[in-house]
Amino acid sequence: MESLQQHESPKEYETWMDANRVLAAILDIGELLLESGAEVMRVEDTITRLCQAYGFLRSDVFTITSSIVLTVQMEGGRVMTQTRRVWTRQTDLGAVEKLNALSREVCARRMPVELLNEKIEMIRTRKPAPFILTAACYAVISAVFSVFFGGNGYDAVTAAVSGIVLCLSLLVMSRMHVNAVIENMLCSAATAFAVMLMVRAGLGMHPDKIIIGNIMLLIPGIQLTTSLRDIFNEDMIAGLLGLAEAVLKALAIALGFAFVLIRMGG
Repeated sequence: MESLQQHESPKEYETWMDANRVLAAILDIGELLLESGAEVMRVEDTITRLCQAYGFLRSDVFTITSSIVLTVQMEGGRVMTQTRRVWTRQTDLGAVEKLNALSREVCARRMPVELLNEKIEMIRTRKPAPFILTAACYAVISAVFSVFFGGNGYDAVTAAVSGIVLCLSLLVMSRMHVNAVIENMLCSAATAFAVMLMVRAGLGMHPDKIIIGNIMLLIPGIQLTTSLRDIFNEDMIAGLLGLAEAVLKALAIALGFAFVLIRMGG
């Protein structure tokens, strides 16, 4: 920083700092998109369009599931690079929709970086859905899939209760910041254990039909689809990384359920 101030005029230094702040805000949007489950092509396209909207002559962005590297060229030939490490990934299509709307707003009418940062922070800190509503959704989805795959009414009730157990397990694991693969394995095991206890108590009749309803909540279908889209869009590295992660999660889910079923004779 000191060397820049020594060799440049105050106006040039201020322009350089403004560009840094803009670049950081653009990477904030890209980071949130990637964390919320957006495919790599969407992240790179959004970042590229935002760079064009803020007047950068050229932008080159490289994205994988855990990192974003952005290099831009400014007027006068100066090149600037920023890198962002992405630590978490989840599925939050609501956040993706809001970020897409924000990026379209910026591209239509460029806004000051201070206002952009405020809007980004509003999306980042928005309140999640209430736990009761989330647990109710888990219960209903588990019950419906249990019946869909051949379960009866008793199985549906058991699947609904075990779905709430699964929702609670996922909440606890997320607050403990457990690795995603380990999280799926432990939550699967906890859910299978709850199912077997309820079946032995006479609440459910077909543990396989009940567990199928719970498994459908954990299968990384969106992540698998996103990784395949990345591969088809020639983002081979990101696609293969996402595919490997989805397969590992699926194996962890199977191992978690299988371990409890084998131990409890399911």
